[in-house]
Amino acid sequence: MNLVRAAGGVLLRDHDGERQVLLVHRPRYDDWTFPKGKALDGESDETCALREVEEETGLVCDLGGELPETRYVSKGRPKRVRYWLMRPSHGDFTPSDEVDEALWLPFDAARRRLSYDHDRALMDAVSEGL
Repeated sequence: MNLVRAAGGVLLRDHDGERQVLLVHRPRYDDWTFPKGKALDGESDETCALREVEEETGLVCDLGGELPETRYVSKGRPKRVRYWLMRPSHGDFTPSDEVDEALWLPFDAARRRLSYDHDRALMDAVSEGL
């Protein structure tokens, strides 16, 4: 089976002296996760990550260091998602059919809100690396 390539970002900001991470809610799946999406044909993973984050959050970001990738089966196909740390430079969130809510949360609250174990493992890697 063909591998599904996807990429996304773990967005960070410092707010009121506290480091926060952005999570998105996807109404189609009723889940909380990091912004990500499938790569277009011929698109680099880095370009995909920046494009998908902007499409889902409305935020234009600066690409930081690469994080551990996640692998899982989605709809019967193997999927690999590469992630990068990102910091927003500008933009504003606007709800859409794909993502209806975005929340900046402290790390502990974000980890509890995440819907998937592979996202919690990624959150742990971010926490340990900072």
